[in-house]
Amino acid sequence: MGCLKITFLGTGTSQGVPRIACDCEVCLSPDPRDKRTRCSVHVETPETAWVIDTGADFRAQCLREGIRRVEAAVFTHAHTDHIMGFDDLRPFCRPERPMPVYGSAETLAQLRGAFAFAFGLENRFPGYLNPTPEVVSGPFWLGQTEVIPLPIPHGRMTCYGYLLKRRGVPLFAYLTDCKSVPPEVGELVRGVEHLVVDALRERPHPTHMNVAEALEVVERVGPKQAWLTHLCHDVRHAELEPRLPRGVRVAYDGLRLDL
Repeated sequence: MGCLKITFLGTGTSQGVPRIACDCEVCLSPDPRDKRTRCSVHVETPETAWVIDTGADFRAQCLREGIRRVEAAVFTHAHTDHIMGFDDLRPFCRPERPMPVYGSAETLAQLRGAFAFAFGLENRFPGYLNPTPEVVSGPFWLGQTEVIPLPIPHGRMTCYGYLLKRRGVPLFAYLTDCKSVPPEVGELVRGVEHLVVDALRERPHPTHMNVAEALEVVERVGPKQAWLTHLCHDVRHAELEPRLPRGVRVAYDGLRLDL
């Protein structure tokens, strides 16, 4: 294994693909790459392992990918499609070692509101979720990986993307759920080995980048490889990917990167 092993647990938008009660071409597609659960990634290093977001499909994603190790959880924001699997972190919690949970102060406050039963228990039963909130206000470390928060606009709120560095080398940037990438964030991720960007669909959207906007970011940042994620049922994998520029691909559930 390299320094970072990335598994895309989910690459879909808030309703997932296929959508409930939808008979469109993509929702009925036999291509497994068109089956998209809610966005999340699992990161494993020689020292530790963590997830970015725990969507509503988190339990099924962990079973599907054989995930057996999660020692921290990092959150981009607190929309339901990114947090509602939070309680399924329980199997990874040990009574003697709480689960560090990282996010903005606003995100952690919303997690406390949604999962009040998990926070501040004095007499915790074995097997209960045992989170320790860690407010992200700047770069932090998970093992020997530097994790740099990247504020990005998502409608009326600010979402966090994250840049992962090893020995000072920018290896992986994860920018889901954003309408744009500010210049200062673009500079931080310039030349990263793998860039993951929100690309909801080809039509414009008020709070997410579409494919054209995502490609503009890729051109500006210049990663070695770019991946489009947070895709809705307007996008068929086999139709979009051949039209993308060199060095840009469509991410899919189960995709693994060994960096």
